[in-house]
Amino acid sequence: MKRSPMTLRGAELLRLELKRLKSEERPRVIKAIAEARSHGDLSENAEYHAAREQQGFIEGRIGEIEARLGAAEIIDVTTLNAGGRVVFGSTADLEDQDSGAKVSYQIVGEDEADIRSGRISVGSPIARALIGKSAGDVVEVAAPGKTLSYEIVAVRYE
Repeated sequence: MKRSPMTLRGAELLRLELKRLKSEERPRVIKAIAEARSHGDLSENAEYHAAREQQGFIEGRIGEIEARLGAAEIIDVTTLNAGGRVVFGSTADLEDQDSGAKVSYQIVGEDEADIRSGRISVGSPIARALIGKSAGDVVEVAAPGKTLSYEIVAVRYE
């Protein structure tokens, strides 16, 4: 299986979700199935079918998280020494060359990406443009209908 980069934070969030699914959600749905079974005829028992469907979802998600963690190459951002360059896990503070707007992006694995929180996927066009660059560099990013130009103001490893 192909290894995929993941930050320490991303791995911890997946581990917490896995623990919750196994210790809270799985026992709750098993109890719901047992209770629905006690009501008799399963062929017309909506609670039973809903609980079984929920169980399938929970088991699928547990398998998915275990596979992702198993294939993860976990990177502790705080131990990176990339000489001021933008690398996986680092945060780049940018200034839009046209509007002067400031924005910060952390480059993370695909599972962790959340643009509203300033976390972008390592495979995104912005991340690909930033990787390997340093503070003071200007990067061009092709966006629908135009090209964006950002100056890298600072690079952080936190």
